[in-house]
Amino acid sequence: MNIPDSQSLALNANFDSKDIRRFSVLGVQIAATKISSVISLMETWIAGKDCARYIILGGMHGLMESHRSSDVRRAMQTADLVVPDGMPLVWLGRLHKLSPTKRRVYGPELMREFCKITQGKYKHFLYGGNEGVAMQLAKVLTKSFGTHVVGTITPPFRPLTEIELLKDVATIHDSEADVIWVGMSTPKQDLFMHRIRPHLKPCVMLGVGAAFDFNTGLKKTAPPWIQDHGLEWAFRLITEPSRLWFRYLVLGPQFVGLASIDFIKQKISKKIFGSQQI
Repeated sequence: MNIPDSQSLALNANFDSKDIRRFSVLGVQIAATKISSVISLMETWIAGKDCARYIILGGMHGLMESHRSSDVRRAMQTADLVVPDGMPLVWLGRLHKLSPTKRRVYGPELMREFCKITQGKYKHFLYGGNEGVAMQLAKVLTKSFGTHVVGTITPPFRPLTEIELLKDVATIHDSEADVIWVGMSTPKQDLFMHRIRPHLKPCVMLGVGAAFDFNTGLKKTAPPWIQDHGLEWAFRLITEPSRLWFRYLVLGPQFVGLASIDFIKQKISKKIFGSQQI
């Protein structure tokens, strides 16, 4: 049994977030929104029970992977929502003069706020993290917010076999979870959500990256003032140089150049043709 592509499903889904304005960055539509609006939209989708959906928390790294890979680009372009998880996207939103883009939609914060607001209202599934981290996070969320966690899976870091993937999908499906938090690296988590969506019952999946580690206290978050000034990359580079040097020292400057050219082209197009794709 093969996992089918979910592009057609995304294109036919009754997308009910038309009021959220978007701006284009390297061919991906970024929602100019905030955490409270994302939470409201998630609750609307869960109540609607029409299909499985997924939200990508986008940043510089994800967009550069999208620029370099057609598979990643397809996963981002067919997501139900791509929100600005990195400050560079917040700044680009401001350049497009989209007022809701004041703060980033930070994955660990979104998870905490959703669980804090909804308490035990929904069933949650945790997929990802290092060995034992998902179970530890389940305990933290349950103790702190009364979150109802119905299952956890820690997949291996290597690519899953078809049998392993189908087994994990079946476990998630049978849990009847309303919210699935996927804590894997980018773009692995985006490709995973895109691939498994057609096999799930109505739910909302979110790729939250290192939120599992941050919300269990296994990794230290940057101070708020560092985050708000777009310097978290430097903080994380200092704490994990061997893992993150390529992302921030190579892909970062490339993103600045490509995004700047993309923004200028959009402005020229708007001036010439009187419209802009945002």
